Amino acid sequence: MSIQFEVMHKDIAGRVGRLTVGDKRIRTPALLPVVNPHIQIVPPGEMAAMGVEGLITNAYIFSKSADFREEALSRGLHDLLGFNGLIMTDSGSFQLSVYGSVDTTNEMTLAFQRDIGSDIWVPLDIPTHPDAPRETVESELGITMERLREAREIFGDDAPIAGPVQGGIHPDLREKAGREVSDLGFSFCPVGAVVPLLEGYRYRELVHSVLAAKKGLSPGACVHLFGAGHPSMFALAAAMGCDIFDSAAYALYAREGRYITPSGTLKLAEMAELPCACAICRSHTADELRASDQKERLLATHNLAVTQAEISRVRLSIQEGTLWELVDERCRSHPRLLDGYRELLKAGDLLERSDRATKRRFFYRGDESCQRTEVIRFQRMIPAIGLSSRVLILCGGPEPQDFEEVLELRPPFGAVPRELSETFPIGQTEVPAWDDAMLESAWKGVDILLAANPETEVTFSASPDLIQHIEERFPDAVVIA
Repeated sequence: MSIQFEVMHKDIAGRVGRLTVGDKRIRTPALLPVVNPHIQIVPPGEMAAMGVEGLITNAYIFSKSADFREEALSRGLHDLLGFNGLIMTDSGSFQLSVYGSVDTTNEMTLAFQRDIGSDIWVPLDIPTHPDAPRETVESELGITMERLREAREIFGDDAPIAGPVQGGIHPDLREKAGREVSDLGFSFCPVGAVVPLLEGYRYRELVHSVLAAKKGLSPGACVHLFGAGHPSMFALAAAMGCDIFDSAAYALYAREGRYITPSGTLKLAEMAELPCACAICRSHTADELRASDQKERLLATHNLAVTQAEISRVRLSIQEGTLWELVDERCRSHPRLLDGYRELLKAGDLLERSDRATKRRFFYRGDESCQRTEVIRFQRMIPAIGLSSRVLILCGGPEPQDFEEVLELRPPFGAVPRELSETFPIGQTEVPAWDDAMLESAWKGVDILLAANPETEVTFSASPDLIQHIEERFPDAVVIA
């Protein structure tokens, strides 16, 4: 019952794929809601009716439960929870991160997960806190890797075991761990111990950690971001290459009276309206929801519905090639998310290698758009453009008739031959009035073009507001208005 992952569509580093384990299959990106057998606010059967294809529960809780241990062993998880989809189990590592110790071993928890019919098992890895000293991170990473090797030796290469990638906030350790996990043959690879980063809105460090792990992992690995479940960060995480998310946020937030939206969280006690189209919000007013004796269950159902809808939105944006626009939109909902977005853009050269060649569109949404992979790729190809001895670059000025070769300035890309005007990304680009960042990116493209064609005599036909700038930037060129 090995784990298989097939990629169907790509955008940036995001993938729409199919994860298959035995006879279970789910679409990715996917959310695995956390289910506590003792507190099932939204029963798994209702989750399935909402489109949930997989969930995650805690094998350690089952193993220590007087109410559920024997039933889980005799009936199996799927029958006990009333859920036919994919079920992943955690090993007790969460309890280890909270309490510092657990009453089990790596072999014991994996055997128990096998015996209760889990579809994906997790070894007893060490979720080292991001702020732990490097020596601690290295030591505990060594223990995690020993346990992964032990899991393979005892249960075999075909056992559906996840290979967690630890390493704290040290990119070199994350990359090393990712490489070793892939070398051991793991194809389902959670990036672990990131919850403290998420809780602290430390998205820049999250980007560093995930991208470092991705560098080490096999490109074909299915990547699970452990403990990530708020919809506002799904697009960012998908753009980094994360395929699976899990969280109990839908239930925990409901317990605290918090109402999830795609861009953040609101306090139900302060809301005058319910701005959502889910069944709960369309059948209740804000006052009715607050007064309901089923408030927690109803709010959890809403939270899960919104989270599921965002997962669908991310999948759609990857298929359409509009993930950058969704990342831009979502990351402007919080300044720390914007930090994470900008940090991701710094890895544009790396992301460009995995990005798709053509997309539905390129919408310019601000300075950040100048660093997108489409701009990087186009400017990387500019040296292949050969020019004649004398060309005109139109920059908003008139077009004289005595030039055989005419290019148009197309910010943020550069000067573009008319033959390429309908190709991607030029022909699918929408931009507002040119701003300074857009023009600076375009001038960079012109610099690359002229460096590749040093014998070409260039004339710029410019609008009045650009003449002085062009004369200063390209002193050897002719400028007309």
